[in-house]
Amino acid sequence: MRKNNFRNIAIIAHVDHGKTTLVDAMLKQSG
Repeated sequence: MRKNNFRNIAIIAHVDHGKTTLVDAMLKQSG
């Protein structure tokens, strides 16, 4: 549940900022 929430936040942040690098870094950290 926590992982899913983090993923949703990452997607929202990506759309909000319009930066793929932000999500890329988060996904890399998530593994």
